[in-house]
Amino acid sequence: MKLTFYKYQGTGNDFVMVDNRQDIFPKNDTKLVAQLCDRRFGIGADGLILLENHSEYNFKMVYYNSDGNESTMCGNGGRCLVAFAKQLGIVSDKAEFEAIDGYHFASVSADDIVSLQMIDVDTVKITDEYTFLNTGSPHHIEFVSNVRDVDVKKEGAEIRYSDRYGKAGSNINFVSPLANGKFAVRTYERGVEDETLSCGTGVTAVAIALYSNKKTVANIVKLQVEGGDLSVSFKEENGKFHDVFLIGPAKFVFKGEIEI
Repeated sequence: MKLTFYKYQGTGNDFVMVDNRQDIFPKNDTKLVAQLCDRRFGIGADGLILLENHSEYNFKMVYYNSDGNESTMCGNGGRCLVAFAKQLGIVSDKAEFEAIDGYHFASVSADDIVSLQMIDVDTVKITDEYTFLNTGSPHHIEFVSNVRDVDVKKEGAEIRYSDRYGKAGSNINFVSPLANGKFAVRTYERGVEDETLSCGTGVTAVAIALYSNKKTVANIVKLQVEGGDLSVSFKEENGKFHDVFLIGPAKFVFKGEIEI
């Protein structure tokens, strides 16, 4: 069987997209998903996303990590899926969809900037060593003097597999200040088991962690990831965060066919 796929990227976080409204994709075949995401023997991507029908919203998002397992929310993947839905003619400049963490709203500007509403955050755990919160996926955040000095793969893996997070693990983010109120972020992603060029739920968690730790007073935080620039906006009331939006580019790369 030949599978038609689309490749998208959001600040270097890249995804294989499949229009699965006709239920053509073998969803339980983890080996196939991993093979398609493999950068040497497949298409190559940080994850694979299925766009499916939804009875109430424009579409449903089903996300798999590059290891082949269905995973928690992916912010950049969600933004890219909105751009994909626009390319398919399902939506125009606004979209509503369901992901594994619930309902999401998004808007698309004329220059391919997708603004995606993330889940509300009610709990932020702050310790002397790290901050932890869930933005659709679990995120551990550490503030460092310079992210360039961090061995993200080595240190990230050590924390991800530590007893603190058990078998499920966590995504690990390192953040340091830049000029003009911007912050640099590098992320180790579970499921990819390596550093990625960008992580949408990660920068969302970092922005909220920065505000919660009083390292910024801005409610629109600019973040520089390895693959480009993203912004996170939010409203805060009594330590709870709502109207959280992840904002950045989502770009179509290419369309192809592959035998599966």
